[in-house]
Amino acid sequence: MRQTKYLPLLSVVCASFFSGGCVQVAPKYQKPVLIVPPPPKYQELTGNDQWKTAAPSDEVMKGNWWELFGDPQLSKLEEQVAVNNFNVKQLEAQFRQARATVLATSAGLDPSISAAPSVNQTIRGSNSGRLGFGSSFGLPFNVAWEPDLWGRLHTIIESSTATAQIRASDLENLRLSLQATLALSYFNLLANDMQFELLTTTLNAYKQLLGLTENRFRGGIASKVDVTLAQTQVYNTEAQATDLGVQRHQLEHAIAVLTGQAPAGFSIPRSKIAGPPPPIPVGIPSQLLERRPDIASSERSIAVANANIGLAKIAFYPSVTLSVSTGVTSPSLFSLLSWASRTWSAGPNANQVLFDFGRRDAQMQLTQAAYDAQVANYRQTILNAFQQVEDNLSNLRVLAEETDQQARAVAAAEQSLNLQTERYKGGTDSYLNVITTQTILLQAQRNAVTLLQRRMQSAVSLILALGGGWDSSVLPTLPQIKDPAMANPANTIKVSMPATH
Repeated sequence: MRQTKYLPLLSVVCASFFSGGCVQVAPKYQKPVLIVPPPPKYQELTGNDQWKTAAPSDEVMKGNWWELFGDPQLSKLEEQVAVNNFNVKQLEAQFRQARATVLATSAGLDPSISAAPSVNQTIRGSNSGRLGFGSSFGLPFNVAWEPDLWGRLHTIIESSTATAQIRASDLENLRLSLQATLALSYFNLLANDMQFELLTTTLNAYKQLLGLTENRFRGGIASKVDVTLAQTQVYNTEAQATDLGVQRHQLEHAIAVLTGQAPAGFSIPRSKIAGPPPPIPVGIPSQLLERRPDIASSERSIAVANANIGLAKIAFYPSVTLSVSTGVTSPSLFSLLSWASRTWSAGPNANQVLFDFGRRDAQMQLTQAAYDAQVANYRQTILNAFQQVEDNLSNLRVLAEETDQQARAVAAAEQSLNLQTERYKGGTDSYLNVITTQTILLQAQRNAVTLLQRRMQSAVSLILALGGGWDSSVLPTLPQIKDPAMANPANTIKVSMPATH
C-alpha cells in the first residue's frame, strides 16, 4: 500500500527518543519574496520641493504623530483613544486570549502528572458465596509525556505565537485607524468652526449693507426690490450658519465615542485650523514594509499558514506517548503506605493512521492553497500601501497649488466687491451686481477653507498610510508573550505601541 511508507521504523523512533532530538518535518518559514520590489523613491517626491525637508534620511516619524500638528487639544484627545476606546479594549482582550493559547500550547512540551485517590467499600451477600465486607484504598499517580519527535508541538507553538503577534498587529492597526479617524473628525470640526466664523463675519457685513439699502429706500434713492434682495441674502446666510450646527454636534458626538466618553456633556471649544499641514517625514518605500501594522499582520498570517502546512505533513507520522503509572494500593488504610503496597507500570503508546482514503492528502492541498492565498494577500496589501502613500503625496502637492490659486481668486473677488459697492453707493450700478459679487466672494472664501480642510485630511491620511511611526520591531516576541506581566490588561493595552522617543 502507498501509505505504508509513512510507517516509521522502530530504530528511527528509538534513536530520536534517546537522543532527545526531533526530526524537523515542518517547512522552515521564510518571508515571501516580493514580485514587485519597492522603488528607491516615491514618484511624487521627484522634483517636488515641498517634501525636501519632509523626508530627511535620518528622520523618522515618532509614535505620537499628532504632535506634528502642534495642537494641544488634539494631543489630549488622541491620548484618550489609545486606552479608553472600547474597540481597542476588545482587541486587547483578544490578544490576551491568543497569549493564553501560547501558554497552553507550550505546556504540552512538559509531561502531565495526575493523581486519582480512591476508597472503595464492598459488601458481599450470601448468594456471592463469600459473605462479608471488604475495603480497598488506592493512591495512584500517572505521568504521561509525548516526545516531540516530529516537531508537532514546536510547530503549534510557532503558529500560536504568530497568531498572538497578529492580534498585536491588529490591535495597533485599529488604534492607528481610530486615531486617524479622530484627527480627521477634529480637523473637520475646526473647518466647520472656520466656516461658521466666515458666515458670521459675512452676515454682519450683509446686515450693514441691508441697513444702508433701507436708508437709501427711505430717501427715495433705492427701490423696494433692493431691500428685499438684501433681506433675502441675510436670511439665506443665517440659515447656512445655523445648518453648520448640525454637523458640528455630530462631529463632537463622534469624537466623544472615539475617546470612550458619552456624547452628553462632551464639548470642544470653537477654534480654527492653525495653518497648513506640517512637513511629514516620508522616508523611503522599502521602510514601509516594516512600518505598517496591517502589513505585519498579513506577514504573520503567512507564518501561521506555513505552520499549518507543517502540521499537515506531520499528520502522516505516528504519535508516541510515554506513560508511567505508580502508586500504592491496599485493603487496609494502615498498610497503604508500606513498601508491599507499591504498584507501577510503564510503557510507550504509538498511534498511526494506516488508511484514511486521501483525507490527509486533501488536508495538505488545503493548507498549501491557504498559504498561497495569504502570500497573495500580503503582496496586495503592500501594493495598496504604496498606492495610498502616492495618492496622498499627490493630493497634498495638488491641493497646495490649488490653495495658491484660490487665494488669488479670493483677493480678486474682494477687490471686485469693493468696486461694486462703491459704484452702488454712487448710484452708478444696481444692487443686483453687488449681491452677485458678494455671493462670488463668499463662495471663494468658503472654498479656501474647504481646501485647507482637505489638505489636513490628506496629511492625516498620509500619516496613516505611512504607519504612524510604528515599526514591526515592537511586536512582542515569544519570551515577552509568555511574561506573566502580559496577563495584566494595564500592560497589554499598550502592546505593540510605537516608541515615542
